[in-house]
Amino acid sequence: MKPVTVIVNAGAGTGHDEAACDALQTQLTDAGLDAELVRADGGDRMISAARSALAQGARLVVAGGGDGTINAVASVMVDSGVPFGVLPLGTLNHFAKDLGIPLDLGAAVRNLATGRPVNVDVGEVNGRIFLNNSSLGLYPDIVRDREKQQRRLGRGKWPAAAWAALAALRRYPFLSMRLTVNGERLARRTPFVFIGNNAYTMQGLAIGERARLDEGVLSLYVAQHPTRLGLLRFAFDALVGRLGQERDFDVLTAPAFDIDTHRHHLLVATDGEVTEMHPPLRYRMRPGALTVLVPPVENDVNQP
Repeated sequence: MKPVTVIVNAGAGTGHDEAACDALQTQLTDAGLDAELVRADGGDRMISAARSALAQGARLVVAGGGDGTINAVASVMVDSGVPFGVLPLGTLNHFAKDLGIPLDLGAAVRNLATGRPVNVDVGEVNGRIFLNNSSLGLYPDIVRDREKQQRRLGRGKWPAAAWAALAALRRYPFLSMRLTVNGERLARRTPFVFIGNNAYTMQGLAIGERARLDEGVLSLYVAQHPTRLGLLRFAFDALVGRLGQERDFDVLTAPAFDIDTHRHHLLVATDGEVTEMHPPLRYRMRPGALTVLVPPVENDVNQP
């Protein structure tokens, strides 16, 4: 086993095909990294590759892909003590951006060789981790509908998302739930709930960003009753990775909270991946559970 294992999502498009991986292998070697590159198709295989790397003594495990790929590999790296590296090869790359990890592939590879390890927080809901955020209601419903349209009708990602958002607008869905936060019980009826790993900025052009990932709190954003047009705006913002405007939400922070409903199951999004879970949903913060390589201090704009 090489000292460095780089796991790339082979199913994420032409940017992750064999030719691209050959070029990446060359960049890793040129950066002085003794690395094994593993192409894994799907979350289960990425998780298996990460477990194998740890079992065989890898000193650095790297994920190459979008936020879903980063989440899959990180789920194995949590509490391992082994540094985790990120090659942001996705569309949104929220985790990399918020840690100041370069989006340019060459610079991101160099960060694997020169970066410093920092401990960052990880959110968890019913045993499933999230590095960025989790959400209920409108967003996971649209994502699940979008995936069905892509699979059954062959639509592209964004046309399918548009049709799914319009379908949600016609349903005008609301979720009735009970929250237990900081020892207080609250009842809410809302179309959209957003839970962040640490606090999100909701001002100006920085909507959807985080200044820190080590404050040890979850941020809970509960959308107030919107009009149908407001509902459509929530859907659009969520699909492009934004949160919205502060006036649209009730905002709470806590290291842990529970969400319960009368429903037997809920669709829950974690870093863009949708899972069916049974309430109550138990959200917990795991402070400093993941060790990530970030740029040296002099180059790090967004220090965690």
